Amino acid sequence: MMPPPAPGMPSAPRAVAILPARLASTRLERKMLLAETGRALFLHTAEAVTACDAIGRVVVATDSEEILAVAEAAGIEALLTAPDHACGTDRVYEALGLLGEEPDVVVNVQGDEPEVAAADLERLVTAFVDDEVEVATLAAPLVDEADVGARDVVKVVVDGRGDALYFSRAPIPDRSHSRAGASAPAWRHIGVYAFRPAALARFCSLPVGALEATESLEQLRWLEAGGRIRVLEAARAPAGIDTVEDYARFVASTARTTPPAPRTDPTTETPPPRPPGGSAERSLP
Repeated sequence: MMPPPAPGMPSAPRAVAILPARLASTRLERKMLLAETGRALFLHTAEAVTACDAIGRVVVATDSEEILAVAEAAGIEALLTAPDHACGTDRVYEALGLLGEEPDVVVNVQGDEPEVAAADLERLVTAFVDDEVEVATLAAPLVDEADVGARDVVKVVVDGRGDALYFSRAPIPDRSHSRAGASAPAWRHIGVYAFRPAALARFCSLPVGALEATESLEQLRWLEAGGRIRVLEAARAPAGIDTVEDYARFVASTARTTPPAPRTDPTTETPPPRPPGGSAERSLP
């Protein structure tokens, strides 16, 4: 169960993070269970999310008995969900219904995001102090020109209050007809979301929209239905793990920043305690 607010402290949003972790994967077979670092990939993500003080409970939602067993052996709460969900958000919604409590905020972090920053998750949760925010996500400045045209890099443009206007795999804003002195920023979307429970239920009840089907971006379903998504600036854009090369880079990075892990059963380790600290919410300009 999530702890209640401390006596005398202002009430902050009570947040739970649910990590969808499906065993099957197209480009990198059984990637959630890859453990060249000494721990399964999704355990690294769970540890990173647990480091966020704004999140009171971290739960892995999986379709796999294998992943469930690894999580439980490592002391990570996990739930077995249906195998036929069309997307991770549907799996998160099912898991929410199994928790036995309803938080103020549900954070959806894919199990293959081991480098997500705790401070960025705290910004995401803090956004819900604003009662008008129903859904929120993260973005970072798009600084590499090679990424501007890359179809696997999702871009987002926002309005003056920091709400998303559109997400696309195409370069947006398009600068081919820019006027002299134009300086609209380019943002790289980071696929971490937070929902109020009612918004999550509504999102999962919506039919797939034409824009979602065209761009293959599920967040467009919410925009096309008239919803708003608050976009918060992340300190950095974490690299997800989708290919053998992505995983090799992560393994090398982990070896540089942490002591070598004993090459024993990776299911026996538990995540470290949360460090103190946090940061305030900052929406995009």
